[in-house]
Amino acid sequence: MHEAREQVLVRCRKLGQLSAKSIRHVHRHQFAEASSLLVEAQAEAVAVRELIALHPTLNPSYLHDTEKEMVEAACVLAIVLNNPLPLASELGAQTMAYLHGACEAASEVRRFVLDLIREGKMPEAERILAEMDAIYEELVTFDFPDSLTNGLRRAVDALRAVLERTRSDLTLTVSQQKLIAELRRGRNEL
Repeated sequence: MHEAREQVLVRCRKLGQLSAKSIRHVHRHQFAEASSLLVEAQAEAVAVRELIALHPTLNPSYLHDTEKEMVEAACVLAIVLNNPLPLASELGAQTMAYLHGACEAASEVRRFVLDLIREGKMPEAERILAEMDAIYEELVTFDFPDSLTNGLRRAVDALRAVLERTRSDLTLTVSQQKLIAELRRGRNEL
């Protein structure tokens, strides 16, 4: 059992690393690499689940945080590529890991939105903001005690703050672009 626990810990670390690398590749617009790393991460998650199943006394919480990272990576990739979010069953993820991962993905894509704003790609930034908002709207309905949700309410509250900052940044930029366009038009009319 000790050896199995050590293998679980090593594989969980690898799962977390693969998931983090996948997210970094998304931000670099290296979507094929991100997808490939995500496939590797999912294989590690399956291997960890199999090890835990062989030793029922092992604590499955070892997997929760890194599984959450895998879900986050999968959701970030789906949001950015405008694909449907993967289901928990497709990822083989535990329910709470899935909900927390989706929540973190909605926060993570703020960085992508800010990059789009800098590039002047407002429609795409608005699309991703709408995805963030949709995830928040779903997660806010999970009004259960923290002991059942592993603190999901706090994570959703943090997402709301990220969502409002993102909405504010996008609104301000769009307003500034409209003002600049009006000033240019006025200057050209003179």
